[in-house]
Amino acid sequence: MPSVPPSGEPAPSDGALPPASLTGLGTRPFGVYVHVPFCATRCGYCDFNTYTASDLGLTSSDDPASPASWLEGLRRELDLAARVLGTPPQADTVFLGGGTPSLLGAEGLVAVLDAVRGTFGLRPGAEVTTEANPESTTPELLAAIADAGYTRLSLGMQSDVDHVLAVLDRRHTPGAAVRVVGEAHAAGLRHVNLDLIYGTPTETDDDLRRSLDAVLASGADHVSAYSLIVEEGTAMARRVARGELPMPDDDVLADRYEIVDDTLSAAGFGWYEVSNWARTTDARCRHNLGYWGGGDWWGAGPGAHSHVGGTRWWNVRHPAKYSAALAAGRSPAEARERVTPDEAHLEQVLLELRTVDGLAASVLDGPGRAAGDEAAREGLLDPADWERGRAVLTRRGRLLADGVAISLAGA
Repeated sequence: MPSVPPSGEPAPSDGALPPASLTGLGTRPFGVYVHVPFCATRCGYCDFNTYTASDLGLTSSDDPASPASWLEGLRRELDLAARVLGTPPQADTVFLGGGTPSLLGAEGLVAVLDAVRGTFGLRPGAEVTTEANPESTTPELLAAIADAGYTRLSLGMQSDVDHVLAVLDRRHTPGAAVRVVGEAHAAGLRHVNLDLIYGTPTETDDDLRRSLDAVLASGADHVSAYSLIVEEGTAMARRVARGELPMPDDDVLADRYEIVDDTLSAAGFGWYEVSNWARTTDARCRHNLGYWGGGDWWGAGPGAHSHVGGTRWWNVRHPAKYSAALAAGRSPAEARERVTPDEAHLEQVLLELRTVDGLAASVLDGPGRAAGDEAAREGLLDPADWERGRAVLTRRGRLLADGVAISLAGA
């Protein structure tokens, strides 16, 4: 989900939003994001807000950082959301991310969706996604969540090659994700995404092709593929600093992106966002489209980020602090900010330009349109689309998407 810098002003303890933020609520796409902060182990590349049992020092289910306390806190936050929003809109989409939501088990995942449904309700045809790891997913779990109303599974595959998984500190084995895709379809989950990471140290072009072959053999209808980023403070960053692993090379990452795009395109997938491909329009992730299109969402859980009507806020990160705030009747929000017109313009350009439909040239000022003319001449924007009034990235432009967006926005 989108993130914002940990700055801003203190958030009110009752969670109240400026009245202007509630204007038009329900006329824009509305999603609910639930952050599940628990993992069995921490992958070496991960800098997400996640915790293992040893990180939290759990001693009992009553511990304020335990999954049981988290779930009770989540229910309280959803009740808070209903009060803050007045008449909360029905959710178009629900997305459980983490962390590893599948560690909650079938009972926990069903309880989360029941809590969201009881607070917001779901629009007919709502998309409901949970992330999962292959090693914490079973046919019984998949059948239970499909019966409860989940419609989509997003699996952390990352690679299908032993030595690459080892460098990433992933616990599953090659073939596991492919197996789970089949189990998900058998359970009635129509849409399945596989996450890939390319550019891992020691990975070769052929390793990536093997992983892509596994993706295509699985029958998944959506792929998210991201270049490896060595984040400061992670175990992988420490290994790179010690010289145990090389830093990913930008030229290699660009070549790997082209391998991903060529392979998926040849198999009938279409890109619809720089890092996302789908077999059909129906297979696109509607929850993420809500982020990229400027919709509203309530992010519940430790460290979750929310946006409603131009106000965004973010929760305290630690599960114990999160649960304690809600148990005391306070909002778990740590801080918030009102998005300025200039910030909103920059974010619109940055996000919409990354999508296959691109950005309307009419939202750009004179210097921005001049930058668009130059980008089209340089082959970064499709010249025909630009002539028709839309800024649509070419594949070369996708490799330089943020730079193109900044030039168009004049930032």
